[in-house]
Amino acid sequence: MDPQQILKDLKPKKEFFIGIDSDGCVFDSMEPKQKEFFCPNVIRYYGLLPISKIARETWEFVNLYSRTRGVNRFLALLKCFELLRERQDVKSRNFEVPDMSALEKWTKIETKLGNPGLEKYASEVNEPDIDLALKWSKKVNEEIGYWVKGLKPFPFINESLEKMQKNADAIVVSQTPVEALEREWEENNIDHFVRVIAGQEFGTKTEHLAFAAKGKYPDDKILMIGDAPGDYNAASKNNVLFYPIIPGKEDESWKHFHEEALDRFLSGTYAGEYEKSLIREFDKYLPSTPPWQQNR
Repeated sequence: MDPQQILKDLKPKKEFFIGIDSDGCVFDSMEPKQKEFFCPNVIRYYGLLPISKIARETWEFVNLYSRTRGVNRFLALLKCFELLRERQDVKSRNFEVPDMSALEKWTKIETKLGNPGLEKYASEVNEPDIDLALKWSKKVNEEIGYWVKGLKPFPFINESLEKMQKNADAIVVSQTPVEALEREWEENNIDHFVRVIAGQEFGTKTEHLAFAAKGKYPDDKILMIGDAPGDYNAASKNNVLFYPIIPGKEDESWKHFHEEALDRFLSGTYAGEYEKSLIREFDKYLPSTPPWQQNR
């Protein structure tokens, strides 16, 4: 069955709807996954050892410390290489950054940016650069599946999920592969709090919200919880509400959600200045300009 059909077929059981991101939002998993698995494999598979320090700084900026935090892995790959091409310290080393045009072409014609879609495309085009991106992505999944164990949710997650379950239909809205999401949610016995675990195979986060909730609940009774601008954009594109989990202040963010923000959402006093003030605070923590460009 088409994963998106599962979302389209979802029928409201409660008055409210809440979409919840997972990596970096529910679990403190962004840093270890990006630093220990994604980035080292980018350096190895794409021959970036001669500029490994620069590549690491660039990858971490794109995926952890900027407004592209939480972006799909293949789009992150493109953004990282785009920034590397622009960097003076890369040019001064006469390092030739790999061409990513084949992968970029695929991302423009495919909406479900995951391994199944890329694997199908790879079998059709016989393109070495596509094969390489698929090998890299599969290796990342393999290593994360083998090594990443025992991740725990942030404080106040269980209490928040329990509280929201009484009044809202909840689903996971993520760009992580479903297999990893299901493993992490089941391992912590919190999967029963959500009706669907939607990962990258279900399409974009914007599509997740659109198919699962838009038109089924009033817009002011739909909330997206996330730790990245992409989560906010998914909410904005659907004209629904957003609650930010601030990177570096996750504990405080969930405590505030549990003790105040969720009640305001359920009572209809969340939208407006209250939501805007939370988003303003969130924006302070994620710059759009890389640190190596700020003193130009």
